Amino acid sequence: MTNDPSSFPSDFVWGAATASYQIEGAAHEDGRGESVWDRFCATPGKVRGGDTGEVACDFYHRYPDDVRLMKELGLDAFRFSIAWPRVFPEGRGTVNEKGLDFYDRLVDELLGAGIEPFATLFHWDTPQALEDAGGWPARETAEAFAEYAEVVAARLGDRVRHWITHNEPWVYAWIGHAWGLHAPGRTNEADAVAVAHHLLLSHGWAVEAIRRASPDARVGITLNLAQFYPATDTPEDEAAAYHRDGQDNRWFLDPIFRGSYPADLLERNELVGPHVRDGDLEAASVPLDFLGINNYSRFIVAAGADGPKTVGNPDAQHTDMGWEVYPDGLHDVLVRVARDYEPAAIYITENGAAFPDVRVHDGAVHDVERTAYLESYIGAVGRAIAGGAPVKGYFVWSLLDNFEWAFGYSKRFGIVYVDFPTLGRVPKDSFYWYRDLLASRRSAPRPPSPIAAA
Repeated sequence: MTNDPSSFPSDFVWGAATASYQIEGAAHEDGRGESVWDRFCATPGKVRGGDTGEVACDFYHRYPDDVRLMKELGLDAFRFSIAWPRVFPEGRGTVNEKGLDFYDRLVDELLGAGIEPFATLFHWDTPQALEDAGGWPARETAEAFAEYAEVVAARLGDRVRHWITHNEPWVYAWIGHAWGLHAPGRTNEADAVAVAHHLLLSHGWAVEAIRRASPDARVGITLNLAQFYPATDTPEDEAAAYHRDGQDNRWFLDPIFRGSYPADLLERNELVGPHVRDGDLEAASVPLDFLGINNYSRFIVAAGADGPKTVGNPDAQHTDMGWEVYPDGLHDVLVRVARDYEPAAIYITENGAAFPDVRVHDGAVHDVERTAYLESYIGAVGRAIAGGAPVKGYFVWSLLDNFEWAFGYSKRFGIVYVDFPTLGRVPKDSFYWYRDLLASRRSAPRPPSPIAAA
């Protein structure tokens, strides 16, 4: 399929995304404190092969070269995250100026290359000192996050215009606190619910803190959202899909856009009740400039004896993560969120695919599957825009192959191949496809966008 250049607004932002612990390395340099992911990686059996983010892609030292790659790619914007323990090694208290200096240099490097920085304040690397003091189940961590947000925005807000408070709070809350598969490795549903509430609360506080420090800032939050489809049209399967949508999507969308938790999730409402104080939901629903959406796949849900269950689609293509390739799922999420919640603007803050890439005899990486994936999903974004969804930008995940959390270095999402023993960078075929797409967008004649500016 060929994407129609006219289906994207002329001011559409094309970017790539990364996260601090996944690429930076330099875990013990320049005063950086320990994060929960450092501790999790050091715990035997938690991460595949004993891999850690201690070196990762060494972006901390190699960022000038990587920014040159971004410029060659033709990016409008680069989404990165700031490592909280670089700025506050103990989570709060004394600021580590060397940590802020790194992000100062990175922002200046990006702007010098004509690339807009999109900064995420929290991509899961909680300072271990705060985890030891109670972690995100404790309200004090939300207070510490707001302090951290204000310090960072005061330092970078004269140049960084776009801010994301949290990345995928559902993942951090449930996979990290109920299922134990991510840091900090807790396995308690009540903890997960408390964490989710405090992430939402701290999001609202951070939005206000960023705007105090940088009045012209545009601020949002990134949610991982997927469409849940009933396996059949029976009332039981439809109810099961709606329930899963409530647990994963509406539990975050409703507080952010409506100032309330979904009433149909009775057990979860009982768990969250003790944590909700007067004013919390008003704080969580502070008006936003945009919503970030991360999407990779979809879910098919059936009613089961023990509640909703996810069922697979054996006839479909799947990525190396086992996720179904289903671009209509991204289209449907965008149209649904635009209709039901009316965000001022939407950015696709992550979308991409892992495949088992290899360098062949000519030294290249011919990632045909990833290129096809990106083309089909970007096409779905164009159709959603044509249908009225206010999508303002798209960030491919990821710029670089990186540390893929509990999978270590075994899963490759990058459009740039990283040879981890040498840390060499090799642009994949998908890199050149994306570069050409971006170049064609700039040269294509474009009619005025039918979408009103947010």
